[in-house]
Amino acid sequence: MGLLSDPNRRRALISMLTRLNAPICVVCYLAGVAWFMGLAFEPFTLRTYMSENAMGSTMVEERFPAGERALATGREFAAHKKKVGGMPVDWLVRTMQARGLEVFTQSFSRTLPFPDENKERYMVKGTNVYGILRAPRAPRTEALVLSAPCSPGDSNNQAVGLLLGLAHYFRNQIYWAKDIIFLVNEHDLIGMQAWLEGYHHTNTTGMNWSPLQGRGGSIQAALSLELSSDVITSLDVVLEGLNGQLPNLDLANLFYAFCQKIGVLCTIQGKLQRNDWDSVSGYSHSVQTMMLMVMKQASGRPWGDHGLFLRYHIEAATIKGVNSFRQYKTDTTTIGRLLEGMYRKLNNLLERLHQSYFFYLMPSLSHFVSIGYYMPAFGLLAVILLLRALDLWVQLANPPPRTEDGVADIEQSSPGVLSVLTPLVISHLTGVALYTLPIHFQEMAVEHFPVSETEAVVLTAIAVYTAGLALPHNTHRLVSGEGTEQGWRVLKLVAVLYLAVLLGCTALINFSLGFILALTLVPLAAFVTPHVPKVLSAFIMVILSPACTLLFSVFLFQELQEMPVSFQEGWLLYLSVISQGILDHSLYGSLVYPLVALLVYPCWLLFWNILFWK
Repeated sequence: MGLLSDPNRRRALISMLTRLNAPICVVCYLAGVAWFMGLAFEPFTLRTYMSENAMGSTMVEERFPAGERALATGREFAAHKKKVGGMPVDWLVRTMQARGLEVFTQSFSRTLPFPDENKERYMVKGTNVYGILRAPRAPRTEALVLSAPCSPGDSNNQAVGLLLGLAHYFRNQIYWAKDIIFLVNEHDLIGMQAWLEGYHHTNTTGMNWSPLQGRGGSIQAALSLELSSDVITSLDVVLEGLNGQLPNLDLANLFYAFCQKIGVLCTIQGKLQRNDWDSVSGYSHSVQTMMLMVMKQASGRPWGDHGLFLRYHIEAATIKGVNSFRQYKTDTTTIGRLLEGMYRKLNNLLERLHQSYFFYLMPSLSHFVSIGYYMPAFGLLAVILLLRALDLWVQLANPPPRTEDGVADIEQSSPGVLSVLTPLVISHLTGVALYTLPIHFQEMAVEHFPVSETEAVVLTAIAVYTAGLALPHNTHRLVSGEGTEQGWRVLKLVAVLYLAVLLGCTALINFSLGFILALTLVPLAAFVTPHVPKVLSAFIMVILSPACTLLFSVFLFQELQEMPVSFQEGWLLYLSVISQGILDHSLYGSLVYPLVALLVYPCWLLFWNILFWK
């Protein structure tokens, strides 16, 4: 406190920070990147452990015996699905009723803002079928959910068969203290969204659905099952949900504990756990696993049906069966026993899962990185913006230069409000155009150009984004005269503080998205001025822009998944990612697209305007 209260010491500290501003910023950036890369090194991580006492032991005896019968049911389901050309609603209702469940259906429909070419759908109509197993030993105020999507073709038939087999087995047990809801949803995430909105009496996406005729208690946890093979080599757990939300870490710990007990190979991000953490290949494996989780979380999209449960504070995960080249095989009976054990443990919960972490990264299923470990990496990047803001503030606070008659040069020391306000307004109007025009102008684009609706939306977004590069020209036309030297400093001070607040708020909600944006935006925000070489600096700024960051992320994601693509394939994936981001916002409420369009892109345009300041 004495250092800051003493005027002489305070001036000396500020002088040192401004004199060494650039070297300190470089050191902070390198330290932030190094800190983040060190998070995947096993000695710097924490071992996973069960925080919830009710689930602290896996000492339950799993007795599920009907794996072969479940597969037979799955084949019967596939035959009826093929016969009716979609969800066999009547057959599912009869089958669930035969297993002693209270069975209900829900119809829904949704017209997409533009066709989803990935799944070839535009006007979506479907039916969800769910059966409720009432708790025999409790007042039926709480519930658990086991779901399996009805996928097109031969996908996921085994999951539906296992779900029905578990329903029959659970019906004969007497220890259930919570309702168990067995849900088969059509059209994957759209059907799940309709069911969750109907269950909770909300409608946040404008979807049409019929009210649910039967409800259980308050849902405590949910699992979504995806199996497309009679035997599997490993089970992969998917945690990333809508807008980067993650379930309570205890749910992942419970899955890992039962996999270890039963002897099932388990993976996260499709990566098996390795024990050679002290080798270069072992560390590289952990980095790949953690980076895949970071990029999936940053996308903001739900990576399984479980992702939509998280917005209702329901802890959920998706379990995928993987059948690969490995010799180790696991049959359906073993998977059923694993799910039985997990549900028996969830059945013991006296309250919602809350004692473990909600913010974490996982380089493997046995280790995790908590928020207290990874936030300093972002903090080291964010402090660069504060240091640059301090430097600009000191420059603006210095007395203006004197003229020959001793009068201050008012033009240089007092920039006009219009010269600062105009770029702010124009950049945000460009962001509003980027957010609204792609969908609203698709019909006009289709009429005048030989493109589909989806291509029209994507190409319109790219056109608006590119048109924003003319912002400096538009600003100079609206502002009379040339900008002052102090003017660009004021604009940069506003832009730097704006970016610091924006990245800080983003990182608190979705660390991965905030960190990736900080990696690219902080360097250009720190060092862009009107006095640097224009052509080279403009090229670097375009490379570090949000659009190019997304393009590089597409190629990096494919590399991390060990599925590299050519530039043409990567470009098509890039266009698909843009259309999917707009669809995810319209259908499920993903916030990544409006965040980038309305806030991140306008902020980048402010620095673009500073570069071309006259």
